[in-house]
Amino acid sequence: MTPLAHIAALPVRAYRLIFSPWVGFNCRYQPTCSAYALEALEKHGAVKGSWLALKRIGRCQPWGSCGYDPVPDPKTPHQH
Repeated sequence: MTPLAHIAALPVRAYRLIFSPWVGFNCRYQPTCSAYALEALEKHGAVKGSWLALKRIGRCQPWGSCGYDPVPDPKTPHQH
């Protein structure tokens, strides 16, 4: 994980440590939104990982879908 991604992960880790035990397991998706955010930051870095996490949180609402929603793999550069 890049240093900037580590900084971006701090609020997610704080949520998991402080608020998640009080809120309980209520995520509509698997993996949970916080686990998705940490994995997205690990795979894609701070900017794209944060964007993917925000998009995921935006989908986690009453009119959204549910189920298995993995973090997409990073695109590999095309080889000629």
